[in-house]
Amino acid sequence: MVLPAKIFEIKGDFDFPLIVERLKSFREEEPYQADEGTGGNLVTEVLDLEEREGAVTGVFSRDFIREHYYRRGAIKTTTTEEAPFWITRSGNRGFLIVLAPSGARGVRKLLTGQVANKLSELFFGSVGEIVEVRIPNETLKELHESNPQATNLIWFDDVDIPSVTKLCLSGSGLADTGLYQQYLGHGKIWYVVFQVQKRGIVVGITRNGVITLFSKSTLDDFMNYILEDLLTLIE
Repeated sequence: MVLPAKIFEIKGDFDFPLIVERLKSFREEEPYQADEGTGGNLVTEVLDLEEREGAVTGVFSRDFIREHYYRRGAIKTTTTEEAPFWITRSGNRGFLIVLAPSGARGVRKLLTGQVANKLSELFFGSVGEIVEVRIPNETLKELHESNPQATNLIWFDDVDIPSVTKLCLSGSGLADTGLYQQYLGHGKIWYVVFQVQKRGIVVGITRNGVITLFSKSTLDDFMNYILEDLLTLIE
């Protein structure tokens, strides 16, 4: 199972009853015209809304127009992407967690960011009140160094070696502490894949809050890991 999610922070005032009220009433329609004069409305809405223990969950649904090649011509068709999301608190901070939908990689990235921007507009009237999070390089460094045997892969960015943008350690290279320290001296940890032994799962974490599950697990267990273990790591 490969299941990516992205964490955002809600910077605006966290008025939970107002958030729930606006999610319940949210629906947008945009007219479109497809091939041969056919048309209709592209719908953006929130489905399956549910309140649970100080959090709210739902599915952000958006219709798209896609083109595909058929008999030497481009055919436009409508499709729907759905992205489950969670809105919750951790301490005195509010967070939005969006599960990337199935589909092409670019669509997943596009829709995940669109959820954050659209909900920012819905809750606060403007984009920019729901923002990307940052997990410090030092935190990812501590995660690896606390149990190096559990780490499968490390990517470094912000590399100061000319003509080199990224460095990678995997396999036997992870056991070479000298090579690890050398890479750390030239860059920052951007991405680390490791086994969370107490939960029996393998995850990848980036500094901008993308969490990818690489092992068999239930969605509830994956979300519990994010909610209970990861939100506290965000700077």
